[in-house]
Amino acid sequence: GNVAYGLRLMGVPLAERIARARGHLERVGLLAFADAYPHQLSEGMRQRVSIARALATDPAILLMDEPFADLDEQNRLLLQDELLRIWQEDRKTVLFVTHSLDEAIRLSDRVLVMSASPGRIKTEVPVPFGRPRDYQVIRRDPAYGALSARLWGELREEVLRAGRP
Repeated sequence: GNVAYGLRLMGVPLAERIARARGHLERVGLLAFADAYPHQLSEGMRQRVSIARALATDPAILLMDEPFADLDEQNRLLLQDELLRIWQEDRKTVLFVTHSLDEAIRLSDRVLVMSASPGRIKTEVPVPFGRPRDYQVIRRDPAYGALSARLWGELREEVLRAGRP
């Protein structure tokens, strides 16, 4: 039901809704939990359901606002792998909001650093790593450290300008 909700709002016939929802649950490894209630799922599983629900409607752009923020580091890395795998299959445009420099570098082709106030794009920084990306490999690349330092420099200015911490 949860994954098919957007499809129902779009007027997709029931049989097609069920088939598409099950297909996307299978893509995120949750087909066995198709009849589970949200409270029966871990936080990581709920995030996978959210991804399946978003993909089920076949959007031109996938908007993701801090989808992995509440996860522990291990599950965050695993779900990032999952998202990258799905992206490789679909090649959808993803606008991914995150406060994690590592996550931005790992998942992005370009990073848009926002200004503190007003919220505007301060700078656009290309990510120089090709795809598919192996996290262990890019972390050891000197360009990774340089990119992380550059992004932090841009972001730090905005954090201080906003009066934090």
